[in-house]
Amino acid sequence: MCRSIKTLRAPVTPEVSDEDIRAAALQYVRKVSGFRAPAAHNKETFDEAVEAVTAATAHLLSHLKVRGTSAAGGT
Repeated sequence: MCRSIKTLRAPVTPEVSDEDIRAAALQYVRKVSGFRAPAAHNKETFDEAVEAVTAATAHLLSHLKVRGTSAAGGT
């Protein structure tokens, strides 16, 4: 689906910034909605979706357990 979203989990991407997570969320919401930039009447909903996906992604990455690494949540 979103081929331009890069893998953000360790060890594939050892350093992940908040900007990386938000950029992936934005790309996802753009792809799902079909809008690169929403019309004014959809902007609030679009922005809320980006924030929700950003939070879910950050939660996922901080709780993943990756075998053989000492990354956050590692074994």
